[in-house]
Amino acid sequence: MGKDVIIACDFSSRAQALDFLGGFTQEKPFVKIGMELFYAEGPDIVREIKARGHKIFLDLKLHDIPNTVKKSMSVLRDIGVDMTNLHAAGTVDMMRAAVEGLTRADGTRPLLIAVTQLTSTSEERMQKELLINASINDTIVKYAQNAKEAGLDGVVCSPLEAGLVKDACGAGFLTVTPGVRFADGDKGDQVRVTTPERAREIGSDYIVVGRPITQAADPVAAYRRCVEEFVG
Repeated sequence: MGKDVIIACDFSSRAQALDFLGGFTQEKPFVKIGMELFYAEGPDIVREIKARGHKIFLDLKLHDIPNTVKKSMSVLRDIGVDMTNLHAAGTVDMMRAAVEGLTRADGTRPLLIAVTQLTSTSEERMQKELLINASINDTIVKYAQNAKEAGLDGVVCSPLEAGLVKDACGAGFLTVTPGVRFADGDKGDQVRVTTPERAREIGSDYIVVGRPITQAADPVAAYRRCVEEFVG
């Protein structure tokens, strides 16, 4: 599978999102629709952006009892997403139920990936506040192994852990990595970050980039720079 840059369209309205995407006249970038935009506009925003030719990663991070997640995924499977996700912390049973709900009658489904640990979470806070006493790397690898056991396609992790996940789960197991910033950019509220070029070297399959593109003076130029540094 080829590498790609996913733009995080973290906007609060349809108008903002479509105005931003309207600036891309040559490319049709892969986009992430997260909670903010989805909760503001509902599934129609997914259908509209999909109809404009974009691939869509719907980032809702489901985490509930297995039956609820299964039923929720059965709703999401037919609105046009190419990829969606859940929290690996919900257990193998929850992830298996999600796969069942996401799978259509003909056996096809969108890609399904599991969030390991958020890139805003440091090892110290994970251990102190979540009472997870293993190292953050060991936790992420175990969550990735659970996701693979459940039949998922990959995980969300920081680029710093992508190589560890590949070593544990195989080269074909996808790593989708936020926490990517240009070398001369601001980290924002993320603590486990690296550059597009380094993410490529470590083994990320997809990088998710928000503010370095969406808040750039020239978003199209920033996107192209990101693609050049990550894909080459």
